[in-house]
Amino acid sequence: MCFCFMSPLSGSSVAIVTYDLNLCSLLQLSSISKAINSNEAPVKEKHARRIILGTHREKGAFTFWSYALGLPLSSNSILSWKFCHVVHKVLRDGHHNSLQDCMRHHSNIVETGQLWGNLHDRYGQLVALYAKLLCTKMEFHVKHSEIRANLEVTDEVLERVAGTDINNLNTSIAISTLTSGQCRLSPLIQVIQDCSHLYHFTVKLLFKLHACLPADTLQGHRDRFHDQFHSLKTFFNKARDMMYFKRLIQIPKLPESPPNFLHAASLAKHARPVVVIPDEDEPEQVDDDDDDPEPLINVSDVTMPIVCKMLVAVCLLVHRDIQIENLKRDLELLRTDLERVKGEAQRYITQLKSQINSLEAELEEQRVQKQRALVENEQLRMELEATRRRNAEHESVQATFGEAESKRTQATEQRYNKLKEKHTELVSSHAELLRKSADTVKMLSATQQTQEEVESTKQQLAFEVDRITYESLKHQNRLFLTKVNVPIILLSAFFLSLLYPLSPSQVGEQQTRSLSALQAEKEHLMHSVSEKEAALSSLRHAAQLQQSSLQQEREKSTRELGELQGRLQEKEQLQQKLLEEQFSLLQGTVSEAESIIQDAVAKLDDPLHIRCTSSPDYLVSRAEATLGSIDKVKMGLSDYLTNMGDVGGLLRALTKFSHLAADTIINGSATAHMAPTDHADRLTENCRGCATQSLQFLKDLKSKASLQRADPTSIRIVVQKILRLGEELRPKGMDVRQDELGDLVDKEMAATSAAIEEAVRRIDEMMNQARKDTSGVKLEVNERSVSSMFDLRSPPSHRLFSLLPHDKWYRCGKSRSKRLLNLLGIIKEQWGASAPSLTTSRKM
Repeated sequence: MCFCFMSPLSGSSVAIVTYDLNLCSLLQLSSISKAINSNEAPVKEKHARRIILGTHREKGAFTFWSYALGLPLSSNSILSWKFCHVVHKVLRDGHHNSLQDCMRHHSNIVETGQLWGNLHDRYGQLVALYAKLLCTKMEFHVKHSEIRANLEVTDEVLERVAGTDINNLNTSIAISTLTSGQCRLSPLIQVIQDCSHLYHFTVKLLFKLHACLPADTLQGHRDRFHDQFHSLKTFFNKARDMMYFKRLIQIPKLPESPPNFLHAASLAKHARPVVVIPDEDEPEQVDDDDDDPEPLINVSDVTMPIVCKMLVAVCLLVHRDIQIENLKRDLELLRTDLERVKGEAQRYITQLKSQINSLEAELEEQRVQKQRALVENEQLRMELEATRRRNAEHESVQATFGEAESKRTQATEQRYNKLKEKHTELVSSHAELLRKSADTVKMLSATQQTQEEVESTKQQLAFEVDRITYESLKHQNRLFLTKVNVPIILLSAFFLSLLYPLSPSQVGEQQTRSLSALQAEKEHLMHSVSEKEAALSSLRHAAQLQQSSLQQEREKSTRELGELQGRLQEKEQLQQKLLEEQFSLLQGTVSEAESIIQDAVAKLDDPLHIRCTSSPDYLVSRAEATLGSIDKVKMGLSDYLTNMGDVGGLLRALTKFSHLAADTIINGSATAHMAPTDHADRLTENCRGCATQSLQFLKDLKSKASLQRADPTSIRIVVQKILRLGEELRPKGMDVRQDELGDLVDKEMAATSAAIEEAVRRIDEMMNQARKDTSGVKLEVNERSVSSMFDLRSPPSHRLFSLLPHDKWYRCGKSRSKRLLNLLGIIKEQWGASAPSLTTSRKM
């Protein structure tokens, strides 16, 4: 140490400076090792102060981290706790470049916190929380570089940054009078200092936000601030009551209630909390391992005695040459060491460069592999997404298919109900129009009859007028002739008198008689003329009245005829509209039937339909029902072509036919899934043919031009083929009904029993004949042979309702018949010619 004070006299400033730097580094490393240890005691301030001074001297925390990386932090939780405490002090009070050095080792701090957070140690959770706090603090200062690590900032800088958050720090319950408790509580000094600044910043920024934004928008900010305020106040109160903090720090008091941000005047009442740390030195405790190097020569300002100064000067002069020689020798050694160090450094540099090159090559290879892996990962992710999309689409298609099926069924039912209601309305309106038309025709016929009667009456009146006119003319002619004839008669009488002279009396009488007769005739004629004139005038008057009434009737008839013609035209229009609506209903029903059959055809190629199966019996029942519906369709079509105003029967038949045909197609395909290959191919082909012919028939029904040639016969042929294939696929023996089968078996058993009775009768005859012809052992053998046949006479006691051809009773009867025939043959062989004829028995 003495060389440090003799540097001005020696002149070797370079060596002295190097020695001073090495001495400072040694002192800093010693302080680090003494500050961060496994003893459960708080970090001493003088050690922390030397570490902080070291960071200011080297303008960074490089030396601190070079030593700290070698600490066994994972082996001891107290060591990790003190490490976090020292790092916090370095961040707060160290050089500002210490933040960048600490950020380089951010991952180490995170790993340390995660390690001890997963272990159930008494300091484990504390270390995890402290590591999280340090990482948050470093990230905060990196994000807001204007705010220094000790959180000393002006109002202008705070307003410029205007972005921060307060962290809720939980204290650890500890006894502050023990070293273990002080070890846990000592880092809270820096936490309290940070909290006071952050609280002040938050209050100012919230007042500023409330001045710019509505209060409702900042309700969440106020709630969070109130929670943090109460937590911070509780934290300060608890820390203030601890004996350990009373001599180290003065903790400020927060107000009883949080600031009221809704009143801007409350900002003036806000007082900044100030943390005060007393300038008293920490009481030093004697430590066996705390041996700080002390200078051999005191360089303080205390004046030394003159005698001591002279002795020092003499000593200096005496040892100067020795020191020079020693320094030269040391210099040579240092040069040699320097060359050796340079060579080793060069060698190390070469090795490091080669290692760097190899590591760069490995890094490049890993980068390529990583890129390849990323590409493969991206491809796999895309394939996975595609698979998921396909699955989702498949599920959605299934769900959509089910919904569409149900909706289609509902829509079909609704459409059919609407068509049915519309058809009913049209039928009722058509009937009403027919009634109106009949009434109109009746009124028209009555009007025409009335008009004909008027015409006939008019003709009769005209004929009567002509007759009366003719009678009048005839009478006038008669009067004229009478007037003419009187002079003629008089002349004739005069000429007769001239020719045949008479007596005067006779002539006078004769004239008198003639004149009286003529006078009477004249009066009679005058009276007749007056009567005829009166009758003629009355007839003229009646003719005029009749003519006026006829004119009125003609006008009324004309008006009624016009009205009736209008009604008739309206009826024709309504009837035409009714026909068009009937045909539109037919087209709608045909379109719906086409969609049903097309949907059934689409299911033939649907992969989901492959799993569907059906029995041939059900297919046969569906095909038979379809044939019946085809007959109804044909009958309804003929009725519609005969009377196009009634389409109800055809609509009902088409609706039933479309559902049954679709059902036949689907069940035919489902039956083909379980049928042999040949039958399956033919059945599938016929199902498609049925769909094709049905669609063609429905297409013909949709057009008026092709309506006449629409014929469902081709559909009937294809359905009959499907029916035959279904019957071929049915299990054998199932084509006869159970009751018919029982009757057949009963008949067969009855015939067998009758044959057996006949055979037994003949055997009795043979036995009687044999008793007469044979005797002894032969007779006994024949009787035993024949007695075994008597057991065949008793038929089963129960009625055979449900026997099949392979039933046990059938086999029993058959075997009995065979046994009977065999025994009869044996008897015939034994008896020979004496046996009777067995023709009847062999007929069994």
